[in-house]
Amino acid sequence: MNKISIIIPVLNEAKTIEALLCHLVDNALLENISEIIIVDGGSTDGSQEIIKNSGLNIILLSSPKGRAIQMNAGVKVAKGNILYFLHADSFPPNQYDKLILNEIEKGHKAGCFRLQFDSNHWWLRLASWLTQFSWRACRGGDQSQFITRKLFDDIGGYDERYMIYEDNMLINALYARNQYVVINKKITTSARLYEKHGVWKLQYHFWSIYVKKWFGASADELFAYYKKYIC
Repeated sequence: MNKISIIIPVLNEAKTIEALLCHLVDNALLENISEIIIVDGGSTDGSQEIIKNSGLNIILLSSPKGRAIQMNAGVKVAKGNILYFLHADSFPPNQYDKLILNEIEKGHKAGCFRLQFDSNHWWLRLASWLTQFSWRACRGGDQSQFITRKLFDDIGGYDERYMIYEDNMLINALYARNQYVVINKKITTSARLYEKHGVWKLQYHFWSIYVKKWFGASADELFAYYKKYIC
């Protein structure tokens, strides 16, 4: 029987993690969920205490900081044959478990949901609308990623050289194998980073990172740019 292991990397997510955990439990049949694994990268805001006191059966791990490192660490203890990688500020649609399992039964080995920001800014609404299409440029980690354990292992997991852009590296590998589907239901993600930096400024920097990678920038170069202009 197919079972989903949910893996969530966190770093100082005290504001959202409790609500997310309740959302995951309330919007799925728990018989389809093998476990929820949270991998903390060194939070100092009380995130770990909130998780421990949630009253839910959560596996909490500690790991060096870096989403790729954290997610790979979660995979090592995961028991499900389907891995579902989720950001701490992204809330999947109702019956997300059934939607994922339906795609697996159709033979789709990896994919994501459409995206919806919790903002009415016209550009973010347009960017969200575009995620319904299969174009590679419309993909990102905020849409979450499901993938069979076998395919994930065949790819070699997340590339831990990348402190940022790790989701895109996995997506690139999946597109190269023609193994990707976009589920036509919306996951809602926070626009907090856009609100902090400004929509156009942040979008410019994200495009710059994408173009830099296109022209061969290394993992270290991408991270240096991110630290300078975004982090």
